[in-house]
Amino acid sequence: METKTFQAPAIHCGHCTKAIQTEVGELAGVTAVSADVDTKQVTVSWEQPASWDTIKNLLEEIGYPPAS
Repeated sequence: METKTFQAPAIHCGHCTKAIQTEVGELAGVTAVSADVDTKQVTVSWEQPASWDTIKNLLEEIGYPPAS
């Protein structure tokens, strides 16, 4: 299992964190998602068939791209 914590600067409210948790949580292989509105941090844990590229692409698609 892999875990990554990153900044998502587009997070502005509880709706943002809920959207991230719902959308990313529905990906096959994602085991946990947490997002914090105060720190704008997101932590995702996953295993196959999910990958960081799949998760990153989805985040970009829904408007919450990870900071580089």
